[in-house]
Amino acid sequence: MRIFDPHIHMTSRTTDDYARMAAAGIAAVVEPSFWLGQPRTNPGSFTDYFDSILGWEPYRAAQFGVVHHATIALNPKEANDPRCRPVLDLLPRYLDKDRVVAVGEIGYDSMTPEEDDAFERQLALAVEHELPALVHTPHRDKAAGTRRTLDLVKASGIEPGRVAVDHLNEVTIDLVHGSGCWMGFSIYPETKMSPPRMVELLRRYGTERVLVNSAADWGVSDPLLTVETAEAMLAAGFDEDDVDRVMWRNPVEFYSQSGRLDLTGVTGAAEPTFAGSSIKRGGE
Repeated sequence: MRIFDPHIHMTSRTTDDYARMAAAGIAAVVEPSFWLGQPRTNPGSFTDYFDSILGWEPYRAAQFGVVHHATIALNPKEANDPRCRPVLDLLPRYLDKDRVVAVGEIGYDSMTPEEDDAFERQLALAVEHELPALVHTPHRDKAAGTRRTLDLVKASGIEPGRVAVDHLNEVTIDLVHGSGCWMGFSIYPETKMSPPRMVELLRRYGTERVLVNSAADWGVSDPLLTVETAEAMLAAGFDEDDVDRVMWRNPVEFYSQSGRLDLTGVTGAAEPTFAGSSIKRGGE
């Protein structure tokens, strides 16, 4: 049984993280475009970043046997910066790249008119390029942001099953559960969602259309929290098939809609197995 982290910012992580992830059974990752913490001042800085997560990062991941794909977008925070908005015109050239499996992260940060426009335009690009969309819900006023997200998704005409609404919690899951969209949860050491809370949500809502990720950016985060969540599921009475559904088959199903998910070198390899409550990587 393998783990696929569907949302992790590996450009923020070290090679030691890749080694630890591979040893724990994390065999595939998707890296969404995001805000780097320092404001970018021109579109050229985005092109360098996109080229890095589509070129250098897959190479770096491959050194540890991890398959790496990416999603490309103008993120919501920088959609408010007029210096960054021309990136919207550059996106089509990147959305045709082989390793791009979705448009994202798109969505809301402060729920401004500029964010509305960028969100709407990028959902249209997802439809045009026949790609799924990965949506970031805001850190503040999350319920209102999630409702606004679902309204815009509905108005865009994109199929709900091709949209993952991420960074959900106990307050917002009900809003998304009946929408037809996928439900994403970021497991963090101190904020967002913890493994025990995630287990309780899986008990209540089931394992269908659920994506569990570590996000693991430059803040306080941990790229092994998908592993910890899998172990918490087993300890709570979920079986190995349930864990395989949430941690492997669900992200494969969602990103396969791009037609570009390439897991060559993973599918036929020896699989990590569960030993008691610990996940170990099997021999080659």
